[in-house]
Amino acid sequence: MRLAGRVFKTGRYWAIEVPILGIVTQGYTKKEAYEMILDAIGSLVNKKGFKVEVFPGKDHYFEVGSPDLATLIAFLLRRQRMKRGLTLMEVSQRLGAKSLNTYARYEQGKSIPTLEKFSQLMAALSLDNDFVLTESQTG
Repeated sequence: MRLAGRVFKTGRYWAIEVPILGIVTQGYTKKEAYEMILDAIGSLVNKKGFKVEVFPGKDHYFEVGSPDLATLIAFLLRRQRMKRGLTLMEVSQRLGAKSLNTYARYEQGKSIPTLEKFSQLMAALSLDNDFVLTESQTG
């Protein structure tokens, strides 16, 4: 799984963002901007040994991904929950779960959801929006 981002020149800097994670940073060069987004994600994940990679695409498009899928999904779920100001209990209730631990295991990276479960988790995090999966554009 990879997450889409965009990088673009703004004045003297290259701005870079991964919208679904709500992370924005910048660099003096495009290469430095890529390094900054990797550093930002790695710092926020804050897990020893976690590695994230940039996959440059055409024009302003790029993707980030990690071989540690459980941690990447956990981070995405946590960021989405925080962005919406929800508690673990509120998300669990939206899922109809009897236990807080049911959802928390995904956010802790202890369980990797199936595609169907991932869709349910994302829907519980955002009742207003739908999420679109698309084929990679970095090929």
